[in-house]
Amino acid sequence: MSTTGATTGATTAPAVEIRGVSKTFTVRRGAVVALEAIDLTVAPGEFVSLIGPSGCGKSTLLRIIADLLTPTSGTVEVGGKTAQRARLDQDYGFTFQQAGLLDWRTVRTNVELPLELHGVDRATRKARALELLELVGLFDFAGHRPPQLSGGMQQRVAIARALAERPTLLLMDEPFGALDEMTRERMQAELVRIARETSAAVVFVTHSIPEAVFLSDRVVVMSPRPGRIAEIIPVDLGDRTEDTREAPHFYATITRVREALRGRTVPDAGALEADIRADVAADSNTADTNAARGAL
Repeated sequence: MSTTGATTGATTAPAVEIRGVSKTFTVRRGAVVALEAIDLTVAPGEFVSLIGPSGCGKSTLLRIIADLLTPTSGTVEVGGKTAQRARLDQDYGFTFQQAGLLDWRTVRTNVELPLELHGVDRATRKARALELLELVGLFDFAGHRPPQLSGGMQQRVAIARALAERPTLLLMDEPFGALDEMTRERMQAELVRIARETSAAVVFVTHSIPEAVFLSDRVVVMSPRPGRIAEIIPVDLGDRTEDTREAPHFYATITRVREALRGRTVPDAGALEADIRADVAADSNTADTNAARGAL
């Protein structure tokens, strides 16, 4: 994960290049416009979250990038290739809200599955699976079956499987949505580390504002249907640590995203952070004054 936005050379193709993408679904009652005039570029190694109200087309856009849906108009390129070519070349990995593991296979052979389907020999795919399980902290569980794992552990296996063919891009559709809050926060920290160590770009769909801010280099705020990009908010939190969630800039950026979702224009995160620090200082002074009065 890039902490300041990805930096690329002049000849490096974007991880994702979306130009003028719209999507209309035909239903019994007529046409439903899900997406309209989407333009978005994701740099190599960049982490971008898509957030917006239900039905705004976040998952539809993710599936268009993955070539699981065809846009009605516009173009999508992944690493300089058409979305279809990138899918055939396995240039991206995809994870869903449910881990989707096969209960009758071991953790290791679940991770091996994409390699097995593409004819990789047994020794190579075993070595790659064990390497990835080490990366996600599950090496000691290689011989377990998915039902023996917690929900968070299953999602880590799903992430390892998505990384099996060394993709340059991860597409993630609310992968932590079904987890409890503490597990979700641990998984977010794990994903930051994994993205950093693999240098993969990530496009991440979420309904959680704090999650989007914690994970991302940029947060793409989408409007209600038809989905458009309402605002793109940069996030500059540096290296994520246990203290990041308590930082004034973190809260300020959350406020900025929340207000953008409401269609309101707000100051940038720096100005909001200054306001938060002033409020904290005022509260602290009030507490000190009250304590002094109580001692008299």
